[in-house]
Amino acid sequence: MGSVLSYSGLSTKIRAMQSRLVTDEQLEEIVQLPNVPQVTAYLKRTPEYQNIWSGLDENDLHRGQIEKLLKKSIFLNFSRLYHFANQEQRTFLSLYSKRYEIRVLKEIMTNLFDHRDTDPVDISPYRDFFKHHSKLDIDRLTACTNMDEFIAALKGNDFFIPLSQVNERGNATLFDFGMALDLSYFSQIWNVRKKLFKGNDLKQITKAYGEKFDMLNLQFIFRSKRYFSMAPADIYALLIPMNYKLKKEEIRAIVEAATYEESQQLFRKTYYGKKYEHLSAHNLEEFYNYMLRSTLEKEARRDPYSVAMLYSYMYHKEHEVNRLTIAIECIRYGVAPDEAMQYIRNN
Repeated sequence: MGSVLSYSGLSTKIRAMQSRLVTDEQLEEIVQLPNVPQVTAYLKRTPEYQNIWSGLDENDLHRGQIEKLLKKSIFLNFSRLYHFANQEQRTFLSLYSKRYEIRVLKEIMTNLFDHRDTDPVDISPYRDFFKHHSKLDIDRLTACTNMDEFIAALKGNDFFIPLSQVNERGNATLFDFGMALDLSYFSQIWNVRKKLFKGNDLKQITKAYGEKFDMLNLQFIFRSKRYFSMAPADIYALLIPMNYKLKKEEIRAIVEAATYEESQQLFRKTYYGKKYEHLSAHNLEEFYNYMLRSTLEKEARRDPYSVAMLYSYMYHKEHEVNRLTIAIECIRYGVAPDEAMQYIRNN
């Protein structure tokens, strides 16, 4: 009963917000539009965007500005939920929001490696959000001119130590720094979940993130073996250090398989290979998106008064923005509507 009472108001709020998300049918109409300004005009008439975009002139907006507005809608909706949530729910949302910090840090690092300044306009969708939901000094970070300055600007933040460790090894690549951020975040989620959640919330968080981490590890292993012929020791160093349905011995066998084909055969014997017969190493990435979405939808329907409902909504909102961004790109480059919908459905 406590869970129902604590989530009842938020559940009602999320159901209303969920009903306003752009549907597949609307996406099919969008990809039929002749140009990007028409997309903006269309979205201004949808429940999700009509209020916040009502004052915009679609003819004055270019593609980049529209994508920034779409990103900003994610943070606006996150803030609405955070304002409505109780302390326990805010704990999850605060942990979840670190993914947005990582996204910004990666954008800035990419510019540093490319020897380009970070345009404050590019970071603008995050600015108001970070003011209320992050301790990152985004202005100081964007002013950095090299990785040493950038890492020093993070001192006192959770990401300072993992980035410092990578930097101290010397000759680190952008990929190395990005992986360090991801592994730090994933490890934090997995290690603190039992302290932050209990009962059904703990069970659902463990399932949602456990399957996600398993699938990400499988994707990385197969990509490494198929395209880069990486040595087992190098693969192990970059795996998320936790297991859910994948056993340690199964991971070891797949990583150390002599050939890519042998690793595929070993995968068929795992929990995921047995449960999803149509799943293979070749379609792991596409299936990962489908499985995560399906798991969250199923858990949110099964228990609408739980943390799964929060996670499911934020995932679907981000998924909407990704798909709209793909639709806009397809229209911009004149991709046929049927082909555009294939790209969108595979996302």
